[in-house]
Amino acid sequence: MNKEKEAIAKSKYENLLPNISDYIEFYAKKKKKAIAITEFNTGEKVTWGQFNTSVSAFAAKLLSLGLKKGDIVITSLPMLKEHVYLIHACYRIGLIVAPLDLRLKTDEIVYCIEKTKPKAYFFLGKTPLADFRPMISEVMKRTSSIKHWIQFQKDSYGEEKFVIDGAIGIADFAKDIKKIFIKNLFTGAVKKARKLVDKRDPCLIIFTTGSTGSPKPGLMCHENILIQNIGLAVGFELGEDDKMLVNLPPSHVGGLTEQLATTIYGGGESVILHIFNPEMSLQAIEKEKITVVGQIPALFNLEWQLPNYSSFNLSSLRFLLYGGQEVPVEFLKKMQEMAPKIGTGLGLTETAGFCTYTDVDASVEDIAKSIGFDMAITPLTVRKPMESNGMAGAELPKGEIGEICFSGPQIFLGYYGDPENTAKTISKDGYCYTGDLGFYDELGIHFVGRGKFVIKTKGYQVYPQDVINHISKKLGNKVSNIACIGAPHAIYMEAIIAFVEPAPGAKVTADEVLKACDDISSYSRPSHVEILEPGTMPLNRVAKVDLMELKNKAAQIVERLKKEGTWDKA
Repeated sequence: MNKEKEAIAKSKYENLLPNISDYIEFYAKKKKKAIAITEFNTGEKVTWGQFNTSVSAFAAKLLSLGLKKGDIVITSLPMLKEHVYLIHACYRIGLIVAPLDLRLKTDEIVYCIEKTKPKAYFFLGKTPLADFRPMISEVMKRTSSIKHWIQFQKDSYGEEKFVIDGAIGIADFAKDIKKIFIKNLFTGAVKKARKLVDKRDPCLIIFTTGSTGSPKPGLMCHENILIQNIGLAVGFELGEDDKMLVNLPPSHVGGLTEQLATTIYGGGESVILHIFNPEMSLQAIEKEKITVVGQIPALFNLEWQLPNYSSFNLSSLRFLLYGGQEVPVEFLKKMQEMAPKIGTGLGLTETAGFCTYTDVDASVEDIAKSIGFDMAITPLTVRKPMESNGMAGAELPKGEIGEICFSGPQIFLGYYGDPENTAKTISKDGYCYTGDLGFYDELGIHFVGRGKFVIKTKGYQVYPQDVINHISKKLGNKVSNIACIGAPHAIYMEAIIAFVEPAPGAKVTADEVLKACDDISSYSRPSHVEILEPGTMPLNRVAKVDLMELKNKAAQIVERLKKEGTWDKA
């Protein structure tokens, strides 16, 4: 960040309120009748005053169940306004909330429960799209820590009839909430609980998406998240006049700590969608005159591919933000057709979201060169691997590729109940190893790939992103997604397999991809190109390329090529 923004960020940090939910109370006093949340699916609008009251009412109810500071509450819910109230009620009274992805299956939910030992579980029942009840019933049989099972069930289905045995429906759960809240006004139960919560107390668990291994429960405190909010708000100039589209899931930092929490911190309006839908996202932008949208590249692609995309009036947009992976220049140009200003940065669960920021006035060419600059509160360094004694490796000079690290109070508390993996991620002297490789210079931080997926072939190290960028530049709009994976090779030790997904309506051949690689170093060229059907690139739960799944696919491809006699050759 530039000096002016660093000074603003420093001032905001020095005046930081200690609890995320404090900002709801702050704006409820400042502008009680202003809109805080628009629930686009229902058309309901919630003022700051209503938001604050609803959070306190939920908090009073949770306390009445006997839940106390440090207890864990898990949820399997979309971005409902009631879910937003529940999450912030947990924040207010010191509970730790762990939103789970709605696409998790029985074994995965049991895994998350066993990792966190929650006391309460809020979950969906029968919906128009799916019936979650059989799965939750099985989860109930296989777990023992949960004392309170609360099922969200629409009244139109007849709640009492559809609530599973051992659970209580949300209507029954809430029927005495007003009475409990009024009692709380006299007893001060919520205020007393709030006074016990400090900025470094844990408040949120987000499970990593598992694109490079099993999901791990990342534990964050209020300060972690609020510093990230400062970075986004100052770095990208977000404020009270902005309307943010919140269309990412609450189980990911993109939806919860970046889109939603930053807007709450800044006093803007959050326009929430229950689940991501490309057409509904564009409808929301048009109808609610949204000013800021932040998404993963795959979601922008889904919107652009709609046959009626050009019919939407998106003129209210002033700023677009993307994250999660590098994109070609053509992608950035298309973003700039949507909004006058665009930006990106590096974000991860372990920093509660964004930790680098491109300049808001940066050109497409500038953004294509780097993923931005750090903030002094959360300084970035590029280092050698962690030492065997647990201390951080030596800092590397500018321009030299190494492990991207961050330090400072934005760094998460660790992986819940997992000191071994925490020690592999946070050094004893406080440096968070992101697992990403890159280098830093006067243009900012440059990402070159995930350390785990660097390909060592023919005696060289090949960074997959370099090959991806080259193919993308050569083939342009003919491809929508590219990934490169290393696979065992008898002669090269590892050889490169490129997975290429053509854009809808485009035709791309393996020979065409290989031809496009003629003018890069021979050791960087793919040994095999696999052309995928449009829309079949494996993605994880937050729409990033699932590298572990591709690793498995690569192994199957190698077995096939061996049988054909075309692998393990020079």
